Amino acid sequence: MNVLVEDIVALIEASLDANYSEVRSVSNRIAREISIEDMDAAKKIKSVLRRKGVPLQSSGYTASLPVDPKSRMPLIEEHQWPVTPLFLGESERNTFTTFIESVKYQNKLIENGLTGKLGLLLSGPPGTGKTLIAGHIASQLNRPLYVVRLDSVISSLLGDTAKNLRQIFDFVPSRNGILLLDEVDAVAKVRDDRHEIGELKRVVNTLIQGLDSLDDNSIVIAATNHAELLDPAIWRRFPFKIRLDLPCQGLREELWNHFLFQDKGKSLDLRALGALSAGLSGADIETISISARRQSILKGAELNMSSIILSIVDSDFNNSVIPGANDLEPIKKKKIINLLADTKSFTQSEIGTLLGLSRQTVSSHLKE
Repeated sequence: MNVLVEDIVALIEASLDANYSEVRSVSNRIAREISIEDMDAAKKIKSVLRRKGVPLQSSGYTASLPVDPKSRMPLIEEHQWPVTPLFLGESERNTFTTFIESVKYQNKLIENGLTGKLGLLLSGPPGTGKTLIAGHIASQLNRPLYVVRLDSVISSLLGDTAKNLRQIFDFVPSRNGILLLDEVDAVAKVRDDRHEIGELKRVVNTLIQGLDSLDDNSIVIAATNHAELLDPAIWRRFPFKIRLDLPCQGLREELWNHFLFQDKGKSLDLRALGALSAGLSGADIETISISARRQSILKGAELNMSSIILSIVDSDFNNSVIPGANDLEPIKKKKIINLLADTKSFTQSEIGTLLGLSRQTVSSHLKE
C-alpha cells in the first residue's frame, strides 16, 4: 500500500497533541492513498474515524467552530473527505480539473497577471453529486472542508443572520479551509424579489460583502438546487461553474457497475440497467444498488436481477424503491419482459439471460 512515512509520522504527532482536526485530515489522506489499491481498507479507516472521534475531544481538544450567539449551535461542520469515486461527464470533468489546477498553480497564474477569486458554483437537481464534488476538491487540495449549516445561520432573529455570515467568512480563511455554501439560494435570492422583506435583502448584501472580503487564496464553493433563484451578483462572484444534470446512459452504466457490481459488471446487465434507469439520479442508483447487495449478502444468494429491474421501474427521481428479497411473481416477471421488449434494444435471448429464463419462456410471455 502506498502510505507515505510522512503521513504516518504526522498522524502520530497529531494523536499525541490530541489535535482532532489534524488526525482526521491525515487519516483521510491515508484513506485516499489506500483507496487506489484497497477500497475496503479505505472504508474501514473512514468507519473508525466516525466511531472513534469522541475520545480525542474528551481528552481536552476541541475544534473551536463559530456558533450562533443565541442558540450556541455551530454555524459550520467539518466534513470528511469522500471515499466514493466521482462520476462526471466530459464537460463537467474538464471544469473540475481546470479548477483544481488553477488552485494548485495559482502563483504561476498571478505571476502572469491572472489574478482573481477562485470560486465554484455547482447547480443541479438533488442527488447529482454537488456535495461529493466539494469533498473531492478538498481531498485533492489537502484542505479541510467546512459546510455551512443553514439551519443555524438563518437565525430566528433576522439581524443575527448577517452576523453569522460574517463569523463564517472570518473563520474559514484562518483554517486554510474550503467553504461549501450548500443550498446557497436560501440566503442569496434575487434582491428585487417583491416577496422578500428588506432584512433578507441585507443578508444577500452581507453574503456578497463576505465573498468580496476574502483574499485570492480562499476557496468558496456554492451549491444550489434552484439556480434560477440566485441573485445575479452571486453568479458573478463564481468564475467556475458546473451544471449537473441527471446522468446520461454512459454515466448510469458506470454508476451501476461501481455500486452494484463492484466494477465487475457484464455488458448486457449494464446496458439494461442503464436504459431502464433513465430519469434517476446517481444517488437513486447508489441507494438501489447498496440495498440489492445487502439483500444478496443476508440471503447468501446471487443478485436478483428481476427484483432490481422492478425496483428501477417502480422508482422515480429522488424516490427510489428498495428491491425485494424474494423471487418475483410470474405476473411481475411478465411486466419486466414486456418493458425490456418495448425498448427494442434487447433480443428475446438477451431478455432471458437477464432474468434467468429460457428464450422459449420469454417468447411465450410476449405472445400472451
